[in-house]
Amino acid sequence: MDRSSENKMVLVVRKTRLDELIARFNTEDQARFYIEHLGADFSDYKNEDKIYKTAVRDAGRIIARHGRLQVLDRSFVPNFIFGPHDTVIALGQDGLVANVLKYLEEQVLIGVNPDPKRWEGVLLPFGVSDLDLILPEVFSGKRPIREVTMAIARLNNGQSLMGVNDLFIGPRSHTSARYEIRAEGRVENQSSSGIIVSTGLGSTGWLRSVLAGAQGIVSAIGGSDTAGDSQGSYPWDADYLSFSVREPWPSKNSSAGITYGRITQRSPLVLVSQMPENGIIFSDGIESDFLQFNSGTEATIQAAEGKGHLVG
Repeated sequence: MDRSSENKMVLVVRKTRLDELIARFNTEDQARFYIEHLGADFSDYKNEDKIYKTAVRDAGRIIARHGRLQVLDRSFVPNFIFGPHDTVIALGQDGLVANVLKYLEEQVLIGVNPDPKRWEGVLLPFGVSDLDLILPEVFSGKRPIREVTMAIARLNNGQSLMGVNDLFIGPRSHTSARYEIRAEGRVENQSSSGIIVSTGLGSTGWLRSVLAGAQGIVSAIGGSDTAGDSQGSYPWDADYLSFSVREPWPSKNSSAGITYGRITQRSPLVLVSQMPENGIIFSDGIESDFLQFNSGTEATIQAAEGKGHLVG
């Protein structure tokens, strides 16, 4: 095959909902029976699967014209060794971009929307057909690259975890998290539903929903509904993170004075677990990829030194 270059490109793909149903029920017919028995529309699963797999095929053909193609399922990303000069293409929803970006170093990532009618795709600015134009521009350095600040949680046992959108620190189930919190020169013991740490990229996501709920409650009981920079997003490359404590409980043994703030390199967020079991830290909504955060474990959270690189 004639290629325009020998650049290696890694196309990251995911399983569709139909793939996951077939894996669960063994055959498509059994999956159809299950969905239709519940009164749902199985054709929607079929259409989504067909559109996505067509996009995978078309993207592969385009990429192969421009360099060496390697297709990688998202489940293998955490253990995959990316080459320093690889170009990575994520074909899927926004969450796929976030989940891939945290495993890259200096490699650039292109987010491609396989189904614009279905997915809004804030992190997926390109369609499959755009790849013919974008790839040569990326190789020649003519394409703008957006830097993305990421979060990192480092534990005192040597483990660490990156987050592109956010980190969650708290209980595995619907119980209370107990911990000591140190932020902006203040220290207190807390009991809460956990803490959300957000990057600029994730500032319109989970963190915003937590703040919107808190502001709505305050407004409903006659207080102010403003909270500074919590009203909107902040830049993807901002040199700080934000944190919010969910449902802090003031009691004889716990306080609720530290509920929201910024995390900087000079002022990291430090948490010391007081939970005998079921304490966890996970990132970007992937609960299966977590760090245990049980009694005596100390987590230091701040912006990661390296940044993600998204093709714009």
